This record gives sequence, structure tokens and C-alpha cells, in this order.
Amino acid sequence: MSEKILIIGACGQIGSELTYKLREIYGNKNVIASDINYNNVELVNSGTFEIIDAMDYASLKICCEKHNIDTVYLMAAILSATGEKYPMKAWDLNMQSLFHVLNLAKGKAIKKIFWPSSIAVFGPTTPKNNTPQRTVMEPTTVYGITKQVGERWCEYYHEKYNVDVRSIRYPGLISWKTLPGGGTTDYAVEIYHEALKKESYECFLSEKTALPMMYMDDAIDATVKLMTAKEEDVKIRSSYNLAGISFTPDEIANSIRKEIPNFKISYQPDFRQSIADTWPSSIDDTEAQQDWNWKHQFDLDAITKEMLTNLKEKNKTS
Repeated sequence: MSEKILIIGACGQIGSELTYKLREIYGNKNVIASDINYNNVELVNSGTFEIIDAMDYASLKICCEKHNIDTVYLMAAILSATGEKYPMKAWDLNMQSLFHVLNLAKGKAIKKIFWPSSIAVFGPTTPKNNTPQRTVMEPTTVYGITKQVGERWCEYYHEKYNVDVRSIRYPGLISWKTLPGGGTTDYAVEIYHEALKKESYECFLSEKTALPMMYMDDAIDATVKLMTAKEEDVKIRSSYNLAGISFTPDEIANSIRKEIPNFKISYQPDFRQSIADTWPSSIDDTEAQQDWNWKHQFDLDAITKEMLTNLKEKNKTS
């Protein structure tokens, strides 16, 4: 019998691509997409879709019962930059939605949970290079605080109630399919759009700000790998470090110039710079490699080629 999956926050940057991938694997009828509105028309029309407010426990429970859901992917969240503008809203959404799903699993309404964490759990006192799996965490953003607290609760529910919850600390994610959702690493998506549109980009981070990044295909691949791993192989129940590559705005600009020689970049750091300064420059994900055979595929030049080629095609048809 095939797994029945509910994706909460399916219209977001990660949620939308994850929905398509899981439908490819498990079949359209076994993957229920949900979000708070119908904004992503293409995704809404691609299969079963439910309007769900992640803050509403009753509607989540009803949906899980209605569709006989086994596994929930909780992708709804307010990200780092937006969270600094609306701190209490970010705290309420990010924490309440997690508790609702953890309690559904505790009550045996569902069997398995995926909940994304982030490199935002780290802070200025964390070792910046090759940040280890277990280290100092003193996040300085509301988003980072919700993710750190969430990790502790995930581990707690696993230890106390045997909840099968699995998590990844995502780095910055790069995708041509969806626009970024209010994070500090959004520049690494915006830059490709602007390179094609204007052959120039004004970056909100400084040129030497190195951050861990990953192509979306790698992130989706990692998520599926973790969720299909044997339960006994998932040894970390807070959240796994996940690394792809690390680069600076200067390096991504140089990569773009290999395809668009006249591309120019300028720098006007804003409030997001102070967030980026607290995050790691590179991540050690040895334990993900060992426990469930994680390995990224895309380097920076491969990402640049993929982004520019696919965005050109998308612009032609839109």
C-alpha cells in the first residue's frame, strides 16, 4: 500500500518543487498539497489541493483523517528577513504549526513527519568554517530562534513519544522554478533574473559574504533520501547539517560572466547583511553522508548554467 502524504505550505519555494517530485514518486492521488490560499494556480490544478491554515489544529486533523494521511511535510514558515519585520507573527506560525503536527503524530493520527530546519539556527558564536553537526547555537534572528527551539522539540517528541520526525538544516536554496520567499540568501536567485533582464544586479550583501548554498534539485533529493531512509539509520532527530557548496556574491558574479560577459554587479548591503554575518560560511555534513548516503551533485558553474538556461526558456513562454 502506497504512502499517503500531506504537504503543508505546498505553494512555497521548497513546497512546490517537493510536491511535484513526491507526486512523481508516489502518484498524484497519494500526495495532497495544501496551503493557506490558491496563489500558485499551476500547483493547485496539478492534483488534489486543500486550503489549510497551518495554525488551525482542527482543520489539519480533519484533513489527515479525510485522506488517511501517513506522512506530513510541514513546509509552511516565515523566513529570516520577513521574520525580522514581523517577529511575533513568525514565532506564532513557525512554532504552532510544528506543535500541531508533532501532536498529530503523538496521538497516532499520522506516522511520520518532515520538518525543515535551517542554517539560521547558528549564530555569531558558532564556528564559521566547516560548522560541525553539534556546536554552539546562539541565533540572533526570530527565524533562527524558532528553528533552534523546533529542533529541540522534535528531538523531545522522538525521545518521549517515539515520534518519527526527520529534519534537515537547509542552506540557501537556488531555484529557477519559483521566486524566493523572504530569506537572507534570496540574492542568489534574484541575481540570475536580473542578469538576464538587465545584465546588472545590485546586491544586498557585501561581495565577500560567503554562505552555504544548494541547488533546489539537490535539496529535494536530500529530503527524499532522508524520508525514505530506514528508521534505524536516522540517528539525528534534531536536524541534520546539509551542505552543497559555499560561495560569495563576487564568485557567483564571476560564474555568470562565463555565460554573460558584460554582467555587472554593485553592492548596497542592507539589514540582511547583519543576518548573513551571523551565519556559517561552510557546513560539515559528514553525518548525513554516513547515515543516509547524502552527496550533492551541483557545483556553482553547473547551477549557473541550469539557472540561466531554464530562466531563458521560461521567459520565452511566459
